[in-house]
Amino acid sequence: MSRPDQAWDALLSVDRVAAIYNDSIMALHEVSLTVQRGEITALIGANGAGKTTTLKAVSNLLPAERGHLTSGEIRFMGHNVSRATPAKLVGLGLATVLEGRHCFRTLTVEENLITGGVARGSSRQELDRDLERIYTVFPRLRDKRKTISGLTSGGEQQMTAIGRALMSRPKLLVLDEPSMGLAPRIVQQIFHTLKQLNESQGLSILVAEQNSTVALQYADSVVVLETGFTVLEGLAAELRDRTDIKNFYLGESALANSDHG
Repeated sequence: MSRPDQAWDALLSVDRVAAIYNDSIMALHEVSLTVQRGEITALIGANGAGKTTTLKAVSNLLPAERGHLTSGEIRFMGHNVSRATPAKLVGLGLATVLEGRHCFRTLTVEENLITGGVARGSSRQELDRDLERIYTVFPRLRDKRKTISGLTSGGEQQMTAIGRALMSRPKLLVLDEPSMGLAPRIVQQIFHTLKQLNESQGLSILVAEQNSTVALQYADSVVVLETGFTVLEGLAAELRDRTDIKNFYLGESALANSDHG
């Protein structure tokens, strides 16, 4: 469960949240978690556990899908998320990369990245500096900068989506299933890069992953969801070797799957 002793100064605090779609489908029953500054928090669980709904609630994207919170509260940097538009949350420093490598497929890689900076209100000089920073983080994107995004590989599209979010200079990066559909080598490369950003720039990250093996490898703390409930929260280092927990909550199939999130 959530850590109440640390929640008061958390970058992100999700407190006993329940959520519903179409006023009839309960997606979350009682979800609590915290993300501390400078921390990578992994949200793990099987399909249908509520990971995606939780992240959409954090980013206040549920109303776009006829969903809303029925109880609980989410705060980012002290702000009540449900009272802030997604655009305001971006301005406050919360950037989200949704599941499915969402890129503007008809724009070039660089044009996609620029949209992330424009959303923040960056000047031309700031855009140039941030582009160079992204190309340093993801060198493959420098080579593909003039390529139409829809013609790049799945891994390059995921890097583009993450790079676009980073162009808004977030304090918290929210990622939904970044490993989905990608080869294990690309997954490791992306997570290694995220870990470097976390360590070198203090970037906080909340990542939902069905691939618990990679999540436990790179995260500082872990939150386990099951059918819309938080059933476990703790340090990743303490949970990595606990096969009883991994087998009970995730199942052998989830652990063995290294290709999909």
